[in-house]
Amino acid sequence: MKKLLYVFGFMCFCCGSAGAQYYLGVATGDWSSTTSLYLNPANIAERGERIAIDVFSVNAGVDNNLGHLSSSGGILGAINRGSTDNLFSYDNTATFSLLAPHAEVHGPGIIFAINRKHSLALTSRIRGFYQFNNFDRSLYRTIADPNYVVNGDVNLTSKNFNYTGHLWSEIGLSYGGVIFEKGIHKIKVGATVRYLGGIGYVGFKGNNLDVHYKNGSDTLTASNSDIEFSSNLLTTKSALLNGFSNNSILSEFFGPKAGMGIGADFGIIYDISPKFYHGWSTSANSNYFVRVSASVVDLGAITYGAGSNSNALLTGNGYITGTGLANNVSNFTDFKNYAIRQGFNADTTHSATKVYMPATFKMGADINVWWHFYANLLYVANIANRNNFGNSYYNQFTITPRFDSRLISIGLPFTFDKLTNSMKTGFGFRVSGFFCGSDDFLALFSNNQYGFNFYVGGYLPLGHPKAKEKDSDGDGVPDRLDNCPDEFGSKKNHGCPIEEPDNEHGGSADSSDNCPDIYFGTLAPRNSHNSIQLPSFSEITNVAETPKLDLYKRD
Repeated sequence: MKKLLYVFGFMCFCCGSAGAQYYLGVATGDWSSTTSLYLNPANIAERGERIAIDVFSVNAGVDNNLGHLSSSGGILGAINRGSTDNLFSYDNTATFSLLAPHAEVHGPGIIFAINRKHSLALTSRIRGFYQFNNFDRSLYRTIADPNYVVNGDVNLTSKNFNYTGHLWSEIGLSYGGVIFEKGIHKIKVGATVRYLGGIGYVGFKGNNLDVHYKNGSDTLTASNSDIEFSSNLLTTKSALLNGFSNNSILSEFFGPKAGMGIGADFGIIYDISPKFYHGWSTSANSNYFVRVSASVVDLGAITYGAGSNSNALLTGNGYITGTGLANNVSNFTDFKNYAIRQGFNADTTHSATKVYMPATFKMGADINVWWHFYANLLYVANIANRNNFGNSYYNQFTITPRFDSRLISIGLPFTFDKLTNSMKTGFGFRVSGFFCGSDDFLALFSNNQYGFNFYVGGYLPLGHPKAKEKDSDGDGVPDRLDNCPDEFGSKKNHGCPIEEPDNEHGGSADSSDNCPDIYFGTLAPRNSHNSIQLPSFSEITNVAETPKLDLYKRD
C-alpha cells in the first residue's frame, strides 16, 4: 500500500524547511554587522564600525504544528541526518504546516561606511527551504515516516496544499543612507539587489487530493484530484535530502546554476533623537531615542529553464494498482502513459518554472530605554502567494529587550508564533565580532515545544567608530540638536548656557550682586561686577557733585 501512496507524493519525502532565520538576539543591535540588513537594509546606515568583514555564520532549526518535538538529542540528530525520523510526537490530527530541519549559511561579506551617513554592503549566503503547507498528516506520515504502520482502510484528503523544497545561493549588494536630518528627526532608506542562483528544487502542489485505499486490496482510487509536480529533475536530490558538507559550500556558491533570478529588499527607518531625555543624551553608538522601521524583504523568484526541468499535471478520477505499477512503470514517461490508461488526465512537459522567494513585510520599533538598554518590537507578516511553487514564512510578533554596546550585546527575544499559536523564548550573545544564540531554545529543556533553532557566527570589525557629528562650540551637543551652536552650553539646557538667577533683573547674577534685591536705575554708576557703586560719605555731603540716584525696591 505504501508503494501506491508513494506515487502521489513520491517527491514529498525529502522533507525539511527553513524556519524564521532572523538572529533576533543580536540582529536588532547597532553592532550586528550584516545580520541586521536582512531585517531592513536601511539598518546599515550610520554604522558603528568603519569596515566590518563577515567571516562565516550558520543558522539551523525546526518548526512545525504537526507535533511536539522529541528530546534535544533527537532534534540534533534530525538536523544532522536531514530527516524527521522520530522527531515528532504527531499530536496534530488535521492538516499541518511543517518547517523542519534546515540550514542557512552566510559566506564572505563586507560592510563599508562611505561616511557617517552612507554605507555599502556585499553579502553572500546559501539558503535551504523544505516546506509543507496545509498538508494532510496521514499522507505525510505514510510517505515520510518509515515507522508508520497503517491498519485498515485509508482516506487521504488535502486541499490547497503545497510542498516546495528549494536550495539556492545569493550574492547581494546593499545600500543604506540618511536622506533627511533636521533637528530631532532623521530618515534613512536602504535597498538590496541580489543575484539568485538556483541549485535545485522539488515542487508538489494541488487544489484537491482525494485518495482512498481499501485494506487488503491492491488498488488505490483517486477522485476529483488535481496534482501538479515540478522539478529540475533529481540532479540535486542528494543535496535536498542530506544538506551539504563544508567541502561543497564554495562549489555551491560559485558552481554552475540550474536556475537564475533577481531578488530585492527595500526598507525605511525614522529616528527620533530628543535634545534632552532625563538629563542625559542617548548612547553614543545609536544617537536615537525611538526608531520606527518598515521593510519588504525577499522579493523575487528563480526561473528554472525548460531544458533541465520536468513538469507533470495529474487530474481527474482513476485508480492504480501495485501490480500495474510493477509491470508497466519504469520511468517518468511510462507513468504518464499508465495513468492515462487508468482514467487520469496526465500531462508531462519540459517547461520553465518560477520558484518564488519567501517574501515578508516587517514592521518594527526600537526604544532606547536607558543608557545601553533597549526594547525592540518586531512584527513579521507573510506576503508570498502560497499557491505558487516557492516558500513562505509564518506571521510572528517578537519583543526583544537587550543590552547593546560596542563590545557586548545581549538579547532575549520573546516571540508569539502564529504557526503554532505558542510562545518561543530565545537568547543572543555577542562579544566584539563573535555571536551565538537561539531564537527558540526551550526544546532543550522541555519535550512540549514545537520548534528549535540555533545560530553561531563571526565577523571582523575594522576601523574607528563613525565620525562624530559637527559640534561647533565643543559642548558635547551636536549642532543639529544645539539651540546655541556657537555658544558653549549644557546638555540639560539643549546646548545653551544655564543663566544664574537675577532676582531684581538688574543684569547681574545674584551670586555676584552686592544688592540682589534692590534695583538701581541706569544713572547709578556701577563697578566691574555690574553692581551699584555706592558714593563715599564725602561725596554724599557734596550733594551738588553727587549723581542723581534713582533708588527704589524692585519687585
